Amino acid sequence: KHRWSRAAMRMRAETVLAMATVRGWPVAGVLLLLLGVFQAEAQEGILRASSKETSLKIREYCIIFNAQWMPLPSTLTNATNYQLQDLTSTVLCNSSDVPAEGIKDKLVVVMRGNCTFIEKARVAVGNQAKALLIASNTGLIPPSGNTSEYDQLQIPVALISYADVVSMKKVLGNQISATLYSPPVPSMDYSILIIFFIAVGTVALGSYWSGIEEPESESLSPESRSKTRRGSKNEDTANILTPITVLFFVIIVIVMIVLLYFFYKWLVYVVIAIFSVASTISLFNCLWALVRRIPYCKCSFMCSNRRIEVRLVVLALFCVSLAAVWVVFRNNDRWIWILHDCLGVAFCLNFLKTLKMPHFKSCVILLVLLLIYDVFFVFITPLFTPNHESIMVEVATGSGSGSGEKLPVVIRVPRLVPSVATLCGIPFSVLGFGDIIVPGLLVAYCRRFDVETNGYSIYFILCTIAYAAGMMLTFVVLIVMKMAQPALLYLVPCTLITCTITAIARKELRIFWTGSVYEMMTPVDAASEETTAALIEPVSENPSEI
Repeated sequence: KHRWSRAAMRMRAETVLAMATVRGWPVAGVLLLLLGVFQAEAQEGILRASSKETSLKIREYCIIFNAQWMPLPSTLTNATNYQLQDLTSTVLCNSSDVPAEGIKDKLVVVMRGNCTFIEKARVAVGNQAKALLIASNTGLIPPSGNTSEYDQLQIPVALISYADVVSMKKVLGNQISATLYSPPVPSMDYSILIIFFIAVGTVALGSYWSGIEEPESESLSPESRSKTRRGSKNEDTANILTPITVLFFVIIVIVMIVLLYFFYKWLVYVVIAIFSVASTISLFNCLWALVRRIPYCKCSFMCSNRRIEVRLVVLALFCVSLAAVWVVFRNNDRWIWILHDCLGVAFCLNFLKTLKMPHFKSCVILLVLLLIYDVFFVFITPLFTPNHESIMVEVATGSGSGSGEKLPVVIRVPRLVPSVATLCGIPFSVLGFGDIIVPGLLVAYCRRFDVETNGYSIYFILCTIAYAAGMMLTFVVLIVMKMAQPALLYLVPCTLITCTITAIARKELRIFWTGSVYEMMTPVDAASEETTAALIEPVSENPSEI
């Protein structure tokens, strides 16, 4: 089902793409690993415990279970009350671990380890226990095992934190009765509205920024501005994704996600390090675009024959400090998500400003290939993996790595509606950077096309609206179907079809497909501009020679 939760630590990848913002797109391939909206398939439940000595003492604790084994009742009224028996001094791997008085009709709590969950459950069933709780000191994960053995399980089996077991005995004493149930998590949460506005706002702002000239060029003469444009084009050539580089780029993405699947516990720290550097650079570029327009506090100093503004140094130190704080507290879900989202938004904004698509053809190739990649790694790879989980899910959760680290490639907002997931941790609604960046590259191209052809922002506005509609459609399908859906499955058709229809209606499909005059300057145009500049410069520099 479509649910989110940190405690379960299971995330279903919808789409994947995050790129480093340092110059040169090959470095971007390392972070461009994971696209997507991640949804956790929650299997959280509640252990409602009460003391037999006094009914006033009631406590609720988080448990994690596998719904494919034995589902729990969804309401407390349909749940059965059991007498809890503490056997945390044993692991219950064989019948010799069962005490002399037996465990018949009891809810048994044993320690994790030495044998599989199914083996423990088999011993409990053989001794007529009614339910089994496995106490864990190493975190809570859904119980798993061979699917062919699921039919042997006739009792509920769940994991609980050993610290909760100790706390429960301390508060409620030794005579405890308990109930297991799993109330449904609301499919709709208002946090997705916040996610929606963050995504649409980032795409719109980043794309609009990509079509704005730098402040220095705005004050130049037309001839000097033309030279500046040509110089900027030469400098940004490495940041343009042509059809060949798009293919190479997608290959890098595929290789990286496969490497992460096999070497997650090492490569996750590489991704964290790259994101730290990339987000620092991105935040600096975003803030400097604003600070440089402030006409005050322009004091500077000389360093290595270069004049450096003090405010530039202060801003750089500020950005580095924020990134360092994130690195140190990145696993503190209670508040670090705010800083993480700020860095993530800056990352996406700077990415859309820096990387440029030369024409609509490159946009189509990139979006279609990543759509196929997304669907394949989410829905097809479970047919080949040993545990029948998609490679995308395994990489997103870091299953089996034991590091507890998460890839920093999502915008996340805590869920606002209280649910069982709130008891188990801080649940989040999340959106992958890829669902912002990939369609955003097309929107940014539309913005630059409008600027260079004086299109009155018609392409930019319509493509932004199409992106918003695609995102809304994604959320609606997730809520209605209650199952994971690749976001690019809706975003790509909405944006591509809208742009195509607009270009056909304006009779500009050919130039839109091959790029604007500025983006795809012909040799004749370039020579003409250079000739014009050569004729103008002598006049302006030394009129007396004419």
